[in-house]
Amino acid sequence: MIVSKGSMESLCIRVLKKAGENTRLRLTELGVIDKNLKIKPVGEELLIPVVRHIEGFGDVIKDDFEELIKELSILDILGYSPAFEQVGDIAIIDRHEKDAGRIADILVRQKNIKTVVQAETSVGGEFRTRGLSVLAGEKRTETVYRENGCRYLLDIAEVYFTPRLSTERMRIRDQVKDGDKVVDMFAGVGPFSILIAKKFPGARVIAIDKNRAAIRYLKKNVELNKVRNVEIREGDAMEEIRGISGADHVIMNLPHLGLEFLEGALGIIKKGGVIHFYAITHEDDLFDGILYKIEDIARRLNMQIIPLNKRVVRPYAPYQHNICIDFRVI
Repeated sequence: MIVSKGSMESLCIRVLKKAGENTRLRLTELGVIDKNLKIKPVGEELLIPVVRHIEGFGDVIKDDFEELIKELSILDILGYSPAFEQVGDIAIIDRHEKDAGRIADILVRQKNIKTVVQAETSVGGEFRTRGLSVLAGEKRTETVYRENGCRYLLDIAEVYFTPRLSTERMRIRDQVKDGDKVVDMFAGVGPFSILIAKKFPGARVIAIDKNRAAIRYLKKNVELNKVRNVEIREGDAMEEIRGISGADHVIMNLPHLGLEFLEGALGIIKKGGVIHFYAITHEDDLFDGILYKIEDIARRLNMQIIPLNKRVVRPYAPYQHNICIDFRVI
């Protein structure tokens, strides 16, 4: 947040309003705008405060400007950056933060945060949820999260969701083509499925999840994003993939248990199709160990795979990483 502090005289560039934004951008690139002062409209003109005289931008004059001061950041107040993530308008403080109450009081004053919660447990259980307690703001855990041009309604206490996979979801989407059949075996509230379906209306996306709450939100998010090419299936992935064949892409974002479902995924992928397999691995053996297990399962089914991409998605825990291997089945 920025508030007014007072006024002071400064050099400035006088330009017509219609040329104001272009001039501001050029002056910003040159590093000459005085960011402590507020740009001033005068009739059909703008006065842009600058820190020094500069040629080629019109009249350079002097005028009085409002002085601005930035509100203290969390880092300024605490002296360190606390561990938290934001989903929609809800901030989630790490369960290990000892000064959570004070952090919550600071966070809830941010204009884009309405609720602050603290995790009471780590992510766990069949549906990868966690215990949460509301520390400040509105007493709720439901929010709308915006990402990559999509909106997702979700309850962070009932479903698993992380904004830290935003880039990863885009990466997978960009490997799909219009007309492809995509099976999202552990779809959650739909961040992979809906993103793909929205870009490729000719694709057929099958989204599966066992968590009834996730399915409820997935249905709402399909409507919210106005996509019509997502087929939703509720139940265990190994049961719900029965009858599916010829998939171009299978997304397996269940990093702790993916190997248990790999045989099923290999059974529905077409020859030449790609499986996007997620896992949690130790930093001493990021890819080789898990890749050997994938190849062994494929070999038992008289199938072969060709690794296409091996990538660290994000740190997960000390010495552990969330990784993804994209591989083609031949």
